[in-house]
Amino acid sequence: MKKWLIGLLALVMMLATTACGAGKKDEATIRVGATQVPHAEILNHVKPILEKQGVHLEVRVFQDYVLPNKSVEEGELDANYFQHIPWMEASNKEQGWHLVKVVGVHIEPMGAYSKKYKSKSQIPNGATVALPNATSEMTRVLLLLDQQGLIKLDNRQGDKTLNNIKSNPKNLKFKPLEPAILPRVLDQVDVAIINTNYALQANLNPVKDSLFIEDKNSPYVNVLAVKAGNEKKPAIQKLAKALTSPEVKKFIEQKYKGAVVPAF
Repeated sequence: MKKWLIGLLALVMMLATTACGAGKKDEATIRVGATQVPHAEILNHVKPILEKQGVHLEVRVFQDYVLPNKSVEEGELDANYFQHIPWMEASNKEQGWHLVKVVGVHIEPMGAYSKKYKSKSQIPNGATVALPNATSEMTRVLLLLDQQGLIKLDNRQGDKTLNNIKSNPKNLKFKPLEPAILPRVLDQVDVAIINTNYALQANLNPVKDSLFIEDKNSPYVNVLAVKAGNEKKPAIQKLAKALTSPEVKKFIEQKYKGAVVPAF
């Protein structure tokens, strides 16, 4: 009799557990690394969209450009959203990583800032210009300075270093630094070329405060990136779709007012 009762109770518990499980909504959790502005802000904006689709988004904020890629490569993160393709490709080449683009989301026009001067024409001979020290960012800055007529490069193809400067009529002195440090040295240099995410964190408005800024047709689109082989995962695809939705386009345009430009 006891065995029969125990069996019956076990059956009842199993049926109850199955019924509860059937009522639960399947939910996936994805961990995405980002810099604070604008990437984490945009990701947090899409959280409610994803929750409705059964995807819980964890946003982990980084202050540098190396750890978010390392964490994706090693599986600590499912994806990241902070970089453009030239940076990603350079990181893959230098570190032996396997990161790939899922979708392009926005462009952050890089700008030149100064606490001493109000326009490009005021930059004096011998001025010290701080700029990002990474290969892909150095190329981007030198192309911008070339476009603005402050220097002349030997050509505009491929990666560039300071050695590719053919002509420097103002005898500018260049000071390569870590990108995150650039806003903090503005009072120590004449001009600093700063990535928009770090400029925004320092309360610099790229549209209003920069001496000059990249054209909005810049090829440096910021992307959602994953380790190769994970591009088609359902939760990643849902995130990609949410990041390129009309709602997010409107959010970017209204919040950043031209400092960040949708790329879709």
